[in-house]
Amino acid sequence: MTFTAHLRQEADTLFQASFDHPFVRELGTGELDEAKFRHYVMQDSYYLNQFSKVQAKGATLAPNMEVASRFLTHALHTIEAEHALHREFFTLLNVTDAEWATFEPAPTAYAYALHMQHAGPTLGDVLASILPCYWVYYEIGERMKDATPDHPIYATWIATYGSEWFRDLVEEQIERLDVLAGQATAEERFRYQQLFLKSCYYEHAFWEMAWTLESWDLPAGVTR
Repeated sequence: MTFTAHLRQEADTLFQASFDHPFVRELGTGELDEAKFRHYVMQDSYYLNQFSKVQAKGATLAPNMEVASRFLTHALHTIEAEHALHREFFTLLNVTDAEWATFEPAPTAYAYALHMQHAGPTLGDVLASILPCYWVYYEIGERMKDATPDHPIYATWIATYGSEWFRDLVEEQIERLDVLAGQATAEERFRYQQLFLKSCYYEHAFWEMAWTLESWDLPAGVTR
């Protein structure tokens, strides 16, 4: 069994929790409350901005120019493709420039970004922390690719993550982590495993954040 196959097996409960989350299920059927998807899109736009910076950080830790170039290419794809998609969603969901200017990431989005930013000191650490985002979305896209939600925004989202080009990106990163793990010490591989599992936890938490419209507001009855 490859290192990443072992990681996937270890994280299966967390993957299944993402697949079964009501946000994901209702996105596939088209029943999802648009307000929840709107909250998700804004938080995800923040997250992807941070994600691209972590990808670029990976380039600085790469063993050679070829690998560095690939990580920078991934970062550029994130900035251009993902952000362009979200800007389209911003227009369709009536997210104004003024609203975005005062945007604040929710606790889960903020914590997930910090988790990835702190991954190090090796390229394997960085890749282990970002791979779940690729992998979870790929598997959701595969499961949903035949779904036909009436909502056009949801259909566009599904088409993006169920595409062949996205599958190729995911497979490239899976193979690269296997190579890095093969060159790593036992201590480093354990660290990769922990980073991967924590990111899988955050992937599920991100759906819950969107579903509950999570914010920094204090619970009722609690004062600062």
